[in-house]
Amino acid sequence: MLRFSTKGRYALRIMIELARCAPGEAVSIRTLSERQGITPKYMEFIMSMLLHDKLVVSSRGKSGGYRLARRPEEYTIFDLLSAAEGDLAPVQCLSEGEGPCPMKDNCATLPLWEGLAKGLNEYLRGISLADLLRNGGEMNCCPAT
Repeated sequence: MLRFSTKGRYALRIMIELARCAPGEAVSIRTLSERQGITPKYMEFIMSMLLHDKLVVSSRGKSGGYRLARRPEEYTIFDLLSAAEGDLAPVQCLSEGEGPCPMKDNCATLPLWEGLAKGLNEYLRGISLADLLRNGGEMNCCPAT
């Protein structure tokens, strides 16, 4: 069964939380952790992946924390899940960095997996963070404490 891990699901929740804030408003790990019910340690782990892919920016100090690097409309769900999950290929032989499968020329199932990957990727690229916000209610500002 194709499943996304907690890293991917939590990354989406975190990004939605940040998108609900006023542009440029930073939110602390503690606030994000409390609001999302994610341990601070796991939250830091996920934030490091989002930082690595330049999806969020961080700032230090009294008003420090994390904020979106771009507007919600500029993020696709594919980008967010890829940052957290890595390769989204449904089977290993389609994963980036994998060498060619020795069965590729004689694999009756390869077109199935390629079609699934294409459909999934197109679907996830067709949904923005802003779309999730619209579907989930108003864009209320979250406190930056």
